[in-house]
Amino acid sequence: MLWYAIQTYTGKEERLVEMIRCIVPEGYIGECFVPYFEQLHCWHQQNQVRVLRLFPGYVFLSTDDIGSLFQWLKMVPAMSKVMTAGAFEFSPMDDGEAQFLLQMMDADRIVRLTYVATDGRNHVSYLSGPLERCQDHILNYQFRRRFAQVRMQIAGQEKTARVGIVLNDDVRRETAYGKVEAPVHTPEKYEMPVQKKSSAGLAPGDKVAVIEGAFEGNVAVISQVKSSDVRISTHMFGRDIFVEVPAVSVRKLA
Repeated sequence: MLWYAIQTYTGKEERLVEMIRCIVPEGYIGECFVPYFEQLHCWHQQNQVRVLRLFPGYVFLSTDDIGSLFQWLKMVPAMSKVMTAGAFEFSPMDDGEAQFLLQMMDADRIVRLTYVATDGRNHVSYLSGPLERCQDHILNYQFRRRFAQVRMQIAGQEKTARVGIVLNDDVRRETAYGKVEAPVHTPEKYEMPVQKKSSAGLAPGDKVAVIEGAFEGNVAVISQVKSSDVRISTHMFGRDIFVEVPAVSVRKLA
């Protein structure tokens, strides 16, 4: 499948995807979607997650038959309108660009939050989430606004996208969804899971409760044991994340 980026009017992306899916017969198109990202907003000691368009004004699709697909796209009202206005852009993406974008998103085509640990002086010491896979492309972090700016190539053009982050201070607050632009199911609230003595007696695969620190109250599974720390996997903010905590902060569960 070859990937293409279609530029359209901002705010009309989801409508264009809907019309393409309705008019273009199956077999001419592989996937057609609008990419989104989650961003955390902290307000009055509460977290609110917003699901926003990653690239406003863009729709992405894949096809094996661009010639035939293009003829069908001319029948899509929204497409014919921008063609007539001379504002139509239908640009091919190379494999590297497409794979970079796809690997950052989940099955709903949403770039989920990345857990970011810092040393207290805004120096990042640990990442768990989409940003793990693109550290070389991070331009900067906006910690107060809870996002990182990432450099990406889309159809040969350099773009800057936001990727949402979550910090230790956010873990214990109640978290709910706010503005959601994505036409996918989102729960009213994030699932906040029941989540360091030496590491003696602990082993990979052990189920533990975190009894102190930022992740206190979470239930997790140990994936790696070090001399005084353990690496755990815990379900938080809608997905599994990996973090390192002191061994004294976890208690093995029966």
